Amino acid sequence: MILGDVLRWVADVLCGISQPPESAQEKPTTIPLYPKQSHQPQTQPLPQAVPHRHEAPVLHQPPAAPPHQPPGHPPHGPNDNEVNHQNEHYQLLRTRASDAYEQMGKCFEESHAAYAAHDGARAKELSEQGKEYRAEMERLNAEAAEWIFKANNEDSKPDEVDLHGLYVREAITYTDRAIQDARVRGDSKIHLIVGKGLHSKDGKAKLRPAIEELIEKHGLVVEVDPHNEGVLIVNLSGRPSGEGQVIPPEEIVRQMSRD
Repeated sequence: MILGDVLRWVADVLCGISQPPESAQEKPTTIPLYPKQSHQPQTQPLPQAVPHRHEAPVLHQPPAAPPHQPPGHPPHGPNDNEVNHQNEHYQLLRTRASDAYEQMGKCFEESHAAYAAHDGARAKELSEQGKEYRAEMERLNAEAAEWIFKANNEDSKPDEVDLHGLYVREAITYTDRAIQDARVRGDSKIHLIVGKGLHSKDGKAKLRPAIEELIEKHGLVVEVDPHNEGVLIVNLSGRPSGEGQVIPPEEIVRQMSRD
């Protein structure tokens, strides 16, 4: 169960979780909605519950926004991951996804209200609209994740994976993919660049289910890079390399018990 513990450590001790920005942002311009239906009120299945709050990217507090960088041409330099995070194209995608999330929640809440009022047709209509907003949110977040991951890793070595700017679930997906790719290449290890963040109780709850899925797939030993504690050395052989301090399971359990 080492990988589960390790990625909990990443979320709790190194990555940190924050809430999405609440400032006024541009609304999505084109999100298809179902037209109002003309069905007579009837009994419908209970509408879907409103999903949990939108996650926030794993990233340090960035500096002031730099000048606009065109999409597809990320900047280069020692602070690329933070500069990429401020890219207007990336920010717009995350903003539109957040707006779609808010609209989705509103639709599902109104759908519940319509259902409680025995207006089955209206409840179904609103539920379908909520599903449309959810699909739009997922599409926009996937596009943002793909852009930021490509931008951050454009000049990285094959065994280096920068996870800045990704939501927790996205980071899990890209980490899993990187582990599989490394094994195909025959690499003995990969370096996960996760940064150092604040301990986050909320992050644990979101990360735990995804971690346990990966535990079943990989048996790994992880060490902290002795030159940068924001980097984890993942040994794919299941044996320590001797480069850094191995993260013991009991220490990870202790960290998870904090708060």
